[in-house]
Amino acid sequence: MAETINSLKELANVESDQDEQVNQQSPKYEQKLDKFGRAYATGKRKDAVARVWIKPGAGKIIINGKDYQKYFARPVLQMILRQPIEAAERTEQYDIVATVSGGGLSGQAGAVRHAIARALTFYEPELRAVLKRGGFLTRDARVVERKKYGKAKARKSFQFSKR
Repeated sequence: MAETINSLKELANVESDQDEQVNQQSPKYEQKLDKFGRAYATGKRKDAVARVWIKPGAGKIIINGKDYQKYFARPVLQMILRQPIEAAERTEQYDIVATVSGGGLSGQAGAVRHAIARALTFYEPELRAVLKRGGFLTRDARVVERKKYGKAKARKSFQFSKR
């Protein structure tokens, strides 16, 4: 594709053609809904796995059949859960139903947060930039290190005595 360009007008035409090709290749995200009109996503954190369904509603959040304020009693965990919804400014637009299992409460709250953020991007793809900027779409891969033999825990050793 070696073209000879003789004038600035030809150069401008070549650049605009390349821009159009790049715009056509950029990924366009589509809305992903099930047959009931809900967006579904899974989220993970430590050993916890959360499954979340989002649908238009009054803003109720139900986790494992309970209200999220009863399931996560600590205010910090409730705040973690609401972060992606508040960042997207959709606090009372969607009803959220989640099932979560494994891990402890902190890991479960992180897993639900991750799943809510992913489900929001499936329901409204234009929210992806906002949620990505907030770091809600990134799966936090840190997990507990396994215990090694000959050690008290993963790295802690027993007290050493020469005698």
